[in-house]
Amino acid sequence: MLTRDELNSNRPPREEDGGAPKRETRILVVDDEEIMRAFLQEVLSDEGYAVDLAVSGRDAIDKMGERQYEIIITDIVMPELDGLSVVAAAKKLSYDVDVVVMTGYASMETAVESMKLGATDYITKPFNIDQIRIIVSNAVKERALKRQAAEGEFYKELSRKDGLTNLYNHRFFHQLLETEVSRALRYNRVVSLLMIDIDNFKRFNDSHGHPAGDEALKQLAALLQKGSRSCDFVARYGGEEFAIIAPEAAPDAARRMAERLRQMVDEEHFEGEEAMPGGRLAISIGVATVPMQAQDKCELVERADQALYRAKALGRNRVVIYGDDAVN
Repeated sequence: MLTRDELNSNRPPREEDGGAPKRETRILVVDDEEIMRAFLQEVLSDEGYAVDLAVSGRDAIDKMGERQYEIIITDIVMPELDGLSVVAAAKKLSYDVDVVVMTGYASMETAVESMKLGATDYITKPFNIDQIRIIVSNAVKERALKRQAAEGEFYKELSRKDGLTNLYNHRFFHQLLETEVSRALRYNRVVSLLMIDIDNFKRFNDSHGHPAGDEALKQLAALLQKGSRSCDFVARYGGEEFAIIAPEAAPDAARRMAERLRQMVDEEHFEGEEAMPGGRLAISIGVATVPMQAQDKCELVERADQALYRAKALGRNRVVIYGDDAVN
């Protein structure tokens, strides 16, 4: 094992030296031997980590429930609850934690078993300070990379979503539609577009105010999502208008889908809908399909819009397919 002088001369750069900050990384050390606990606490604290100690597997499980840890270092062989029990308990936590197990060379099979249960890595005894530093440092770096990737995906998804309804927003809708139309034309497939508008929604807002209108929009968005297929893309187009991209839906299938959605909305209860004409909130839907009724994205949007306006002109609360006699 290294001496303290060797430890200080060989340690990686800490936060005060300009190295990566580690002080927010909290580690739980689990070992029934006091000397081992004290040794690991000294080494890890010197590296800038916040260290808690557990004297047994049961103590560790209690502490894991009271406080969140980024890393748990646990001995395998302990009375009552062993290290494998600690690994199993850590994997059931509501937060993400990496577990490193400590084992003797004679217990390598147990170390392998712990990895199968979800341990991140293992340290074999007797070990030196460098080995501890490297394994913990690697775990911290891996967690940082995972966190950055997760945050990147979160913000990417956030940029795609409408803040009120959590549906895809207008900008991302157009990206999706461009992709689906290009795919349909390239592979001789079909894709339909449903343009959906709430009938007389201004009256609803005038009667109940915009907060109530927002609640109705959220309820409708959830209903459209529920009534669509898993392969469909549901978006808030703007205001009280929504759009659904329906891959592989020919005009007849798109009509049936639109009618089903219109009926679902017709049968749904919306708080305050008694102020609407007929005493209920309703939608109109216009539908167009590539390649039957449009040859590119812009033409598809234009013709679905034309069908929607025709549905409005015919009395609302109805579905119109572009190409129907009523549209032309």
